[in-house]
Formats: sequence, structure tokens, C-alpha cells
Amino acid sequence: MKIIYVAIDGMGDLPIKSLDNKTPLEAAETPNMDSLAKTGKTGLMYTVEKGVAPESDVAVISLLGYDPFKYSTGRGVIEAAGAGLKMKDGDLALRCNFATLGEGKNIIDRRVARTLSTEEATELSKAVNNRVKLESYPSTFEFRNTLGHRAVLLIKSKAKPLSSHITNSDPAYTIVNGIGVAKAEVEMVLQTCEPTDKTEAAKVSAALVNEFIEKSHALWENHPINLKRAAMGKLKANVVLTRDAGHLLPKFFNINERYHVKFACLADMHAERGIAQLAGMDSFLLPPPSGNLQRDCDVRVKALLDVLPKYDCFYIHLKGPDEPGHDGNCTLKTQIIAAIDKYFFGPLLKHISLEDNLICITTDHATPCSLKVHSDIPVPVIISGDKIVGTGKAVKFCERECAKGSLGMIERGCELMPKLMELIKK
Repeated sequence: MKIIYVAIDGMGDLPIKSLDNKTPLEAAETPNMDSLAKTGKTGLMYTVEKGVAPESDVAVISLLGYDPFKYSTGRGVIEAAGAGLKMKDGDLALRCNFATLGEGKNIIDRRVARTLSTEEATELSKAVNNRVKLESYPSTFEFRNTLGHRAVLLIKSKAKPLSSHITNSDPAYTIVNGIGVAKAEVEMVLQTCEPTDKTEAAKVSAALVNEFIEKSHALWENHPINLKRAAMGKLKANVVLTRDAGHLLPKFFNINERYHVKFACLADMHAERGIAQLAGMDSFLLPPPSGNLQRDCDVRVKALLDVLPKYDCFYIHLKGPDEPGHDGNCTLKTQIIAAIDKYFFGPLLKHISLEDNLICITTDHATPCSLKVHSDIPVPVIISGDKIVGTGKAVKFCERECAKGSLGMIERGCELMPKLMELIKK
């Protein structure tokens, strides 16, 4: 028995008036996931725990069976691993966004309106790596863009170790009990990075981050890429927002050794690939979205089927619905969920047998269209396969129906993986 464990990024939501008080998942045409819900076990789950609106990295760590309060050492570390940067304890890694800074410290858009191409970001990254030098403390850095507006910054001290006990410059996220959490109310102003303890390492680290932000902004403001964008009426990518610093590699247990299986990850994003690699999985980064959902799903189904004979368990992370959730576009979110059902799960279920495969479908967090940020609300879960007997109470895969299921409420996301492993042993 194999496990195919699929997380659809940001799929959870709240009822929306324009959708007849349905969530996008409830409103979407999802016959394939519905069929799995009707015959399998369903429930709801807090992907970290109640009261925590997690970032994706924290949620994925939890979904893979690790208590994020124990194992998470910051998204920056995860992003660095996923981007292929070589980090050691005492280096400082930060997740970054290219953003648009207006007058003063006012942020016009945290993601450059999602219009920055990876090619443009690569040119801006080359410029900053070649022309910026950090002088507030003996150190070097590497800034690497990943996909679109996303990037990672890795700073290495030439003397003493650095510290992640610093605040975010990105106003949309904060740190609670050591993990990154989305803020419900955001003042769109660039924050000064501050030490959160009195150590010299934290003071030096905050100063280095602020220096990098200031110097990169000065370089990018009139860079040819941004002058061309401005002439075309586009927003400039003229500032970097930093968050979720980390200075220690996580001490994950090896997931293959813990459960006596061979695990593979197929990920849309560098963060998920980084987590999988650090957990001991073989990890494959899928091609970036092309804009054609059917083609993208075809590629992902083929990638899974190609490696299916070689592994026991698979974690697949599909980005899809998260962005329209952040943008408040419930119509597009509904359409993307329906497309994933039709073009990913439809072909997949034709090529695999539920006698030999257990399928689990959930999401890493809710991104409600009404809030436009991650939320702590519980999300739906299906566990389905020929040997999984559900209650038959759920007639559709959605938040409202899954609440009726036999899994009940899973209070912590890190409890789900052990449940899945027990099921395949049986």
C-alpha cells in the first residue's frame, strides 16, 4: 500500500456571499474529490493548532509530522535549502520578497503586483550580488531569487555567528513562539529590523539586514530593469522585504527511517522542496506554472506516475488557490480548485488503483478571500482508499461536509502523518 498525500496550497476558505454563502471549495465542481470523500474518511484539521495562522513552511513542517514549535528554525533556512544555498549553523538566512516602495517607507505592493518575471528578478539579483558590499560588520552575502517576486538572502559572518533573534522588515508577518505567523491587520510600511534580545549577535544581524535593504533599494531604484518597468506603467521592484530569519539548521528526524518507508516529494515551490530535503526525502521541484492549468496538471500527473514505482509514499504540494485567496478573487479561486480536480485528480484516478494506494487530500492553511491573508480556521481532510471505510456522511469535499466525517477535528496538523502511517501498516 502506497500513500499519495496531496496538499493544495491555501485551498481553505470561509463562506462568501457572492458564492451563495459557499466557500470556493464548496462552490467548485469537484466530482473526483467528491467521490473520494463519499467513500473515505473525512474531517477538519487545524494545520498547526487553533489560534495559529501559519505560513506555508510552518504548516508543511506540521503536515509532515513534525511539531513546528519544536522543529521549525525559520522559513529563511527552509528557503535557503530549497534554493540550493549552502548554509551552516551561525549563518543568517531570510525569506525575501521583491516589493515596491513609494514615498518615505510606504509600501505600494508587497509582491510588485505579481508582475515581476523570474528573468527580471534574476537581473536585479545579479546586480545586487555584484555591486553591494556589507560594511557594518565583516561579512559576505548571497541573494538568490527563486520564482517571480520570491527570493532568499543568506548572510555569512567572517567572525562570530549571527543570530535570527531579529524582527521582520516585512510588515505582513510576525514571529510568535519562534514561528512565522501572518498578521490580520497590516500597516503597509517598511519596518526597521530590530534585535529581539540584547546579544551582540542579534544587534549585528539586524544592522546587516538593514544595511542590505538600504543599499539594495538605492541600487534598484534606477536600475535599467525598473526604469523600463516604470516606462511601461508597471511597478518598480525597488526594495526587498525580509522575514522569518533563521540561524540554525532544523534537526528533523529522518522521515524514511522513522516510518520505515521510502518517501518522495513533488513540490511547486522551493520552500516545500527545502523541507522535504531536510526531512530526508528525495525531492523534485516541478516546473513553474505556465498559465495553462490543464498543461500544468498534466505535467504534475506525469511526474508522479513516473516515480510511482520507485517509492512508497509521496507528498505533492500544489500551489494553485493560494494566490487568488490573497488577491480576494473568489471566482478565480473556485475555478482553479475545479481545474485541479478535473485535470490532476481526474487523470490520476484513471491511472492508479485505490486497492494499492491510499490518497490523502488537504491544504496547508486557509487563505480566505475576505481576509486576503492566511487564517487559523480548520481545513478539510480526506483519507480514501478501498480499505478505508468512512461514515458516508460527506457527500462533497468541502469544509461544511467534512465537518460531519469520522475523523472529527484534528487539533494539530502534526498528528495527521502518524495516522496515515498507521493506516498503511494495517
